[in-house]
Amino acid sequence: MNVWGMKNLVVWMLLVLLAGVAAVVVAQTPKSYFVDHPLSQPQIFAEGVISTGDHESHPAFSPDGDTLLFVKMAPDYTKWTIFVSHFAAGKWSEPEIAPFSGQYWDADPFINRDGTLYFISNRPIKEGDPQRDNMDIWKIEKTKDGWGKPIHMESPINSESSEYYPTLSDHGTMAFGSRRKGGKGGSDIYLSRLVDGKYQTAENIGDAINTAGNEFEPFISADESYLIFMATPSEHLEEGDLFISYNQNGQWTKAVKLPEPFSSDAIEFSPKVSPDGKYFFFASSRNKTGIVFPKPETTAEMNRRIHGAGNGLLDIYQVDFSALNVEKK
Repeated sequence: MNVWGMKNLVVWMLLVLLAGVAAVVVAQTPKSYFVDHPLSQPQIFAEGVISTGDHESHPAFSPDGDTLLFVKMAPDYTKWTIFVSHFAAGKWSEPEIAPFSGQYWDADPFINRDGTLYFISNRPIKEGDPQRDNMDIWKIEKTKDGWGKPIHMESPINSESSEYYPTLSDHGTMAFGSRRKGGKGGSDIYLSRLVDGKYQTAENIGDAINTAGNEFEPFISADESYLIFMATPSEHLEEGDLFISYNQNGQWTKAVKLPEPFSSDAIEFSPKVSPDGKYFFFASSRNKTGIVFPKPETTAEMNRRIHGAGNGLLDIYQVDFSALNVEKK
């Protein structure tokens, strides 16, 4: 081999080595939601940027973790709008209304592993029609230029009644809440399985989970081994708590309420598990300050308390998934 051939070989070997190092660095780069210490108690997520003291809930991360969709709403729980933030240079960008949201009531985002976004909306199905009286499930496929055009999902996913909170397993099974006829209460949880690219008839998940009250917002695990959902005995969201059920040989176990600190006297809903399975996210209206004060507040202290995260409006919370002690079935 001549000198030039030797030099080319050395250069090629260096490039291969650098590529390997770069791959390791990328593989070891912490996710946007990584916390460098055990998180056994729920803490407010991205306080001051994502959780700000407004009503913030329903977090949905992209598969790489660097895009976050979430919901902001008015203090009376009206006009739901989906916001987006991007993680770069170690911090989240100032959230903005997602390009497909802002006019209608949009909520409950979920991003599948292939990057497809699912959400609910009361937007008209046909352009030019008035907004609808009920909520339907829509999807948006990610393109090289960003989000595509919202696509209305037909039956058996949507019905004449409202549908809520779509989440998908790795098998394509969709779990969602619905007020469709034939349920056991106000809203029930349904499953629709994907067979040969088509969704099958939505099945009521059954008495172990659905009751005469309301069951909303089901998060189905990637392997369909468990389901975490929000339920209320009446139409009052203030009574909302989180419950869990396990899939044992195709049968769902009797749902049990998640204990404190995951449930509380406040509202809890929008359960999600991070794409890497390491963290549990949910929304809660718990007040981090309490009602007893050791000394008089200053004006500045009170303003910070009532206008900041943890003020009793909804915030997004994060905790180690392992802290839930979810059983492996």
